[in-house]
Amino acid sequence: MSKMFSRIAMTNSIVLLLFSLTFLEHGLLFQRVSSLGINYGQVGDNLPPPDKVLQLLSSLHINKTRIYDTNPRVLTSFANSNIELFVTVENEMLPSLVDPQQALQWVNTRIKPYFPATKIGGIAVGNELYTDDDSSLIGYLVPAMMSIHGALVQTGLDKYIQVSTPNSLSVLQESYPPSAGCFRPEVAGVMTQLLGFLRNTKSPFWINAYPYFAYKDSPTKIPLDYVLFNPNPGMVDPYTKYHYDNMLYAQVDAVIFAMARLGFKDIEVGVSETGWPSKGDGDEVGATVANAAVYNKNLLRRQLQNEGTPLRPNLSFDVYLFALFNEDLKPGPTSERNYGLYQPDETMAYNVGLLSSSSSTTTSTSTSSTSIISLTSSASTAIKKGKQQLMYWTCVYLLAIHMLIRRPY
Repeated sequence: MSKMFSRIAMTNSIVLLLFSLTFLEHGLLFQRVSSLGINYGQVGDNLPPPDKVLQLLSSLHINKTRIYDTNPRVLTSFANSNIELFVTVENEMLPSLVDPQQALQWVNTRIKPYFPATKIGGIAVGNELYTDDDSSLIGYLVPAMMSIHGALVQTGLDKYIQVSTPNSLSVLQESYPPSAGCFRPEVAGVMTQLLGFLRNTKSPFWINAYPYFAYKDSPTKIPLDYVLFNPNPGMVDPYTKYHYDNMLYAQVDAVIFAMARLGFKDIEVGVSETGWPSKGDGDEVGATVANAAVYNKNLLRRQLQNEGTPLRPNLSFDVYLFALFNEDLKPGPTSERNYGLYQPDETMAYNVGLLSSSSSTTTSTSTSSTSIISLTSSASTAIKKGKQQLMYWTCVYLLAIHMLIRRPY
């Protein structure tokens, strides 16, 4: 009897393997990248309504998005969805929110009515305040963050919602090599206050990091493959001997070293913005559809692997791509209006491989020739290997059972 059960168990194992193989064959295994988000900017007059945006994000299997305000339409539309929102306090609101009562009112009107139906996981207090033209607001940042966190504590929401602020990479005085990373002297004092708050509240330090800017400024000195995550010799930090094969990871580690120089070695770092423009002015070297597609596709592949940086190899970090849509009302050079993965009509600006389960989300004809293999398609190599391994082990099990059946007892 035990021999019969043994054979049945083996047969069941084979059935399970064949069942898995069938799913792989038909491409029904999807992966969601938990550390990947996308910035949903709204500086445009032709963008789809929030409910359509929700459908698009859901079809792409993205479960995190960042908005640059607390737009009630967005917060309402995203209720009862699986998408977590990272909302923002506008810079100009900081002086008033230093007052704990004003901060409490802000939380009670902008956050509490929507939570928990709408998953709000973080509040960005301001954006790139240390590098904003109006330096008068810098002194309000940490006090406003403390007041907002205090309001979250009073309302019982501090367990669910983190408070931080996105910083431009220009807060660094040095970023190369990464081990030389340090903050600019004029912000070091306030940065110490910010880092103390982040440590006490166990919140991440967010940076907006764009390797594109470095390449645009020095295209003859910085290898394009290095900034695009393509195969390249990379660089070795002469002091740590860590090898870097892409600039984004080097920038993240430079921030980690800068924090350590101020005595903060244990704070998580996340990338609140990174991306590549698909179009630019004549002097914006590298702003092309092809480069934008390669940068974002390769970054997505890295995130799919949940890898860390050379300094923190076993610690993956959150990344928010910039941005979901091209936004036609953004000021500045042409590139500012062309960071989107999608056009406002929901056609792809280019294909980076985000799998859409909605037939309405298609690549526009004008860019289809430059579209690159999707993650689902580009993952076909891994799937193919998986199929080959399953087929191999299936044959091994079948052969083993065949021999057991013929074996005399």
